[in-house]
Amino acid sequence: MTRSKRKWDHIQFALSTGQSRDTGFDDITFIHQSLPDRSTEQVSLDTMIGELSLSSPLFINAMTGGGGERTEHINKQLAIVAKETKVAMAVGSQMSSIKNPSEINTYKVVRRENPDGLIFANLGSEATVEQALQAVDMLEANALQIHLNTIQELTMPEGDRDFTNALLRIEEMVKKIPVPVIVKEVGFGVSRETAKKLTQVGVSIVDVGGFGGTNFAKIENERRNRLLAFFNSWGIPTAVSIAEVKSAFPELTVLGSGGIQSSLDIVKALSLGASAAGLAGYLLKIVLSEGIEATIKEIEEMKLEIGVMMTALGARNMEELQMAPLLIEGKSHHWLNERGINTKFYSNR
Repeated sequence: MTRSKRKWDHIQFALSTGQSRDTGFDDITFIHQSLPDRSTEQVSLDTMIGELSLSSPLFINAMTGGGGERTEHINKQLAIVAKETKVAMAVGSQMSSIKNPSEINTYKVVRRENPDGLIFANLGSEATVEQALQAVDMLEANALQIHLNTIQELTMPEGDRDFTNALLRIEEMVKKIPVPVIVKEVGFGVSRETAKKLTQVGVSIVDVGGFGGTNFAKIENERRNRLLAFFNSWGIPTAVSIAEVKSAFPELTVLGSGGIQSSLDIVKALSLGASAAGLAGYLLKIVLSEGIEATIKEIEEMKLEIGVMMTALGARNMEELQMAPLLIEGKSHHWLNERGINTKFYSNR
């Protein structure tokens, strides 16, 4: 099977398998504040991803590219949405365009449509520094995502089986790439052990890419004769991953993604310690079924809702939102406590 065909299959299976909603966000409840002493006009959605300044904590996370005209059209639509809503956007893995230059336009369309926007390039941890520089140059990118997808590759019939020296390659990219490097999971979450390894080689931005959204194990199992069904429920829920990583490494910039489907999910992710939240599958469904204008409207309404919730919590900015008291219940409470994280900190801060 060609890489281009596999890319399009991923899109189709992502839409058909859906999202499990096992993110852990349903275990999070805010402590109501009857006297927030705030106005919506006082609320700022500004945030930082490393050295990058964003006017909104919502961004369009990596989805596609490298699948011919169909994925080029999707990226064009998403780029227009990003431009009109002034949010950052990541592309899918660019390795297909590095190996097959005929696919370059499926990615470059993003910069053509959004010449002044914040755009994140994307490659896997198997990439070399030279390939990473090529990916960044291709998009005049403002940052580079390096994705970790061990479970997807192991489930993929033709996937990689050798993951040695990935950390060394990431370290080299952090040192030599002239833009911020974001290391992200693709739906199985980041543990504090992984975060520790990343911080030790200089990584300062981690996108947890937690369990509960698009499930790439399920997608790849759709393409197998003998299923590796044990991987379908493998991973760390998004809410748990954010809390685990941020509590262990408070200086780390954490991005929340993985099954985020609403403004409430975003605010919960931010309150657990994320500096921004990425949406992928949720927006993909809207842009493909309802079009660009509907997707723009959805993002703008979500931004307004984030501001409304911040007002209710008495939070003027991201720093104050990250100190809003909340309760953690259920599986998330059990997980975090078993990992030695005192959840009472969140409810009494």
